[in-house]
Amino acid sequence: MVVEPVVALQAFGGSLADVTAVLGEASIWIGAFAGGAFGAAIGALPAFILTGLLVIAGAAANIVGVAPEGTVGLVGVGFGHVFGPHISFAGGAAAAAYAAKRGYMESGFDFHNAKDIGFALGTKPDVLAVGGAFGLLGIAVEQLSRNLLIPVDPIPVSIVVSAFVHRAVFGYALIGKPQGSGLLDMGPFERGDTLAATATGSTSVDDNGTENGGESASEWLATEPWLPQQYKWANVAMIGLAAGLASGYLAFRTGSPFLGFGLSAASLLFLNLGIERFPVTHHITLAGSTIFLAVTASGEAALAGLSPTVGLLFAGGLGVVAALAGELTQRIFYAHGRTHIDPPAMAIIIWSFGVGLLYVAGVLPTGVWIPGTV
Repeated sequence: MVVEPVVALQAFGGSLADVTAVLGEASIWIGAFAGGAFGAAIGALPAFILTGLLVIAGAAANIVGVAPEGTVGLVGVGFGHVFGPHISFAGGAAAAAYAAKRGYMESGFDFHNAKDIGFALGTKPDVLAVGGAFGLLGIAVEQLSRNLLIPVDPIPVSIVVSAFVHRAVFGYALIGKPQGSGLLDMGPFERGDTLAATATGSTSVDDNGTENGGESASEWLATEPWLPQQYKWANVAMIGLAAGLASGYLAFRTGSPFLGFGLSAASLLFLNLGIERFPVTHHITLAGSTIFLAVTASGEAALAGLSPTVGLLFAGGLGVVAALAGELTQRIFYAHGRTHIDPPAMAIIIWSFGVGLLYVAGVLPTGVWIPGTV
């Protein structure tokens, strides 16, 4: 029996039988392989920007009521089996880790080249095959999480699992060796401290056994914050408040939980083009719009039917939580490692699981779009 993938894509909730039914369709695997290879070819960040553009178009169509009945529309395509971040972005990040290991990347990136998710890797067959393989992993993890009704966003779950797998498979340390006073200390970066490693031949090998093209290991920064322009706690909290309020207001005016996310994701085009100090906010804007729609929805829960003004306060508050969660996780898992493990994805896991648990506990009337809460 042929499964309708456009229907299954956004079917929140289900069972292991649903996982089997969806993943038993060959076209799902073909799409995921193609999407992962596509992300490797153009780079993980450009692939994610395209996700944002698709989500904007789909959210706009839903707002004006022109999305075709019985389909997922462009929002579903943006989060789906080819262009979804768990496929194209995760595949691109894994391919960068592989390409750096092989010495294919000399991108001029300030950090270890495996973290250069904005770098297009082109058409090398082995690199595209790695991206495709991790696209397959992405769809498997995402569909398993979604259809088992785990109350968390399954897409970032898949992204994070994929990142840990690519670190393990390609011989990188899962966290890395912290410098300074510990995992949370960004002082080594601020001082410009570098690793004291020994160069070997034309390539250099760090304590993780990884390579970085022709760059001397002694030149690698000892600590590499995810966003050098966005890592100080007060600054992070402030952008969290502002972006959370803004996305809450967008949700108030449009009813869309995804428009703010799409705008944030698409705006990363400017970051990819080298605009300095450009903030990353998609983990924040998704939080703000989601919690606004949750607490203003009608129902019998403790936090239901609140006024738009109070809903906006919740949006700003969860925006701060999302921003700080991203910063905390980057200091633990990104700054000391040598490949890209996505702090926004980890932040979304944290706050979406929190929203899901609040729904289960009867505090919220809905999780809006989180599996098992609608």
